[in-house]
Amino acid sequence: MLRKLLFLLGLTAAGMAAAQNAAPSVSAPSPAPASTSAPATADADPALWMVKDKDTTIYLFGTIHVLKPGLSWFDDGVKKAFDSSDELVLEMVQPDQATMQNIVLSKAYSLSGPTLTERLPETERGNYLKAMNSLGIPPAAFDRAQPWFAATNLSLLPLMKLGYDPKSGPETVLTAAAATEKKAIEGLETPEQQIGYLAGLPEKVQLAFLESTLKELPKTEETMNGMVAAWSRGDPDALAKFMNDGLDDSPELAKTLLFDRNARWAQWIKARLDKPGTVFIAVGAGHLAGKQSVIDQLKTLKINAKRVAY
Repeated sequence: MLRKLLFLLGLTAAGMAAAQNAAPSVSAPSPAPASTSAPATADADPALWMVKDKDTTIYLFGTIHVLKPGLSWFDDGVKKAFDSSDELVLEMVQPDQATMQNIVLSKAYSLSGPTLTERLPETERGNYLKAMNSLGIPPAAFDRAQPWFAATNLSLLPLMKLGYDPKSGPETVLTAAAATEKKAIEGLETPEQQIGYLAGLPEKVQLAFLESTLKELPKTEETMNGMVAAWSRGDPDALAKFMNDGLDDSPELAKTLLFDRNARWAQWIKARLDKPGTVFIAVGAGHLAGKQSVIDQLKTLKINAKRVAY
C-alpha cells in the first residue's frame, strides 16, 4: 500500500530526488531510449476541481510525478485554468540538487548498527539481492541505508527503466511554465517535511515497505500503467481503489501520510479564500481521491469543490 501511495502522492518527488542524487554507487538509469521518430501523442484529461467565492478561485489538480513522454495533459481545461492563475502551489518546491542531497543524506543512512541486509528477515534477503542485481546496483550500496530509502529507490528506479521520466511529470512541467510566466510558486510543505514523513516511519513499517516493494517489483509496470490510465481518463474513483487496497491495514501510516496532510491542506485552502486572486494547486492525485481526501475535508469545512468539465 505504501508503494502505491508513493506513486500517487507527491512523496514521489522526494523519492526521485533521492534516487538520482543521494545514493552512493547508484546511478539512476536513464529513461528507456526514445524512438528515432517523434513519440505518438496520447490524449489525457486528468480530473480538475475548482473552489470559488466572490473574489477568489482555487483550482485543484492531481498529479502523478513521473510520466512517459508523449502524454498530452497540459492542454484544454488544465492549461486554461493554469493560464488564468496568478500563483502555482505544489506539495513542495524542489530545491537545488545539492540542497536536496544534503536533506536526504541527513536522514537516509546510519553509520552504526546492523546492515540493511541483516535487518531484513532471512527469507527476504535473496529477493533483496536479486532486485539489486536486476537494477545493476552493487549489493553493498545500501548496506548503511535506512529501509525507507532503499524501498523508495527500488520502487522508482524500475519506472525510469520503463520510460517514465520526472522531466515529463506535471510538477516539472508546471514549475517550468510558472517560471517562464513569472507566476509565484509556493509549497504546502518543505523538503525536510517530505523526507521526514518517510524517515519518521517506525522501523517495522519501513521494513514492511521494503519487503512489499520486493514482492511487488514484477508488477511495477502493470500497477503504474493502471494508475496512469485511471489518471489520464480523469477517474478518481479508480485511483481510490488503488489507494484503498491495504489502507485499513495500516491506520497509522494512512493518518500520517494521507489523512492528516489532507486536513491541513483543506485548512490552507479555506484560509486562502480570504485573499483575492486565482491559484492553481497541484498535488499528488491520491490526495484528491478516496475517503478523507482534500475534497472530502473541504466538505467538512462547508466548502464545495466543483469538478471542472472540459
